[in-house]
Amino acid sequence: MRVLLLSTLSAATLVLTGCAMEGGATNSASSAPAKIAPDFAAAVSASGRDEGDVKLDTSRRPAELLAFMGLETGDTVIDIFSGGGYYSEIIGRAVGSSGSVVAVNPPQFVSSDAAKAKWAGISARTPNVSLQLSHLGEFTPAPDTYDFAMMHLIYHDLYWESEKFKVDRMDPAAFLKRLYAGMKPGGIVAVVDHVGGAGETRTVVNKTHRINPAVVKADFLKAGFVLAAQSDMFANPVDDIEKNVFDAAVRGKTSRFSMRFRKPG
Repeated sequence: MRVLLLSTLSAATLVLTGCAMEGGATNSASSAPAKIAPDFAAAVSASGRDEGDVKLDTSRRPAELLAFMGLETGDTVIDIFSGGGYYSEIIGRAVGSSGSVVAVNPPQFVSSDAAKAKWAGISARTPNVSLQLSHLGEFTPAPDTYDFAMMHLIYHDLYWESEKFKVDRMDPAAFLKRLYAGMKPGGIVAVVDHVGGAGETRTVVNKTHRINPAVVKADFLKAGFVLAAQSDMFANPVDDIEKNVFDAAVRGKTSRFSMRFRKPG
């Protein structure tokens, strides 16, 4: 059984959803030895990080988020559609030399010279981080491999399709089936995404790059995961959820939901 080492969060931030989540006390005893909690603040403040990434820290609050999600030292991690590696680098430092991070990216999103240079820097600073090129629809992790999976502002893209960006229609249920198989028993999937409104999911996603939190929860529960906890730490009551997340009026200020799912075992 995985032992979660969660930082103390304010009651206003940590929202437990009762019967929708796994029952039992959060401090129950376990026969498994406790791991050393990562120094998230040190991982975030480490020198050498990309200046653009550092500027995102205020809105993304990575130390608080990763503590809430239960990342542990020594974890084997997969960062799905990791983009420019913002979380890959921070997580790589947090899990330490006894842990590792596989950063998965579709090849068309890391083909530019700038992207290659950025990833070369991340690899040099955090050698326990490796980049794996794979289209999301083809992503197939080895069984029972990962302690922790990160899906930051990306789950909605499983419902997205774009001829311009060479993104074919995907099957979220098939993706989650493969992800479930790839997680170790007790493994955690951390999901953060932009809050979307009601409506047909693909239509909402293709228009706004947002997703209804209820859709995400239902998808994961159907795949066999349990919802361990959720947080409103990124809630923004004045966000216009009908606007595309890249609209200048809301970019960087969207209301986001955070859910921690767990594979039973």
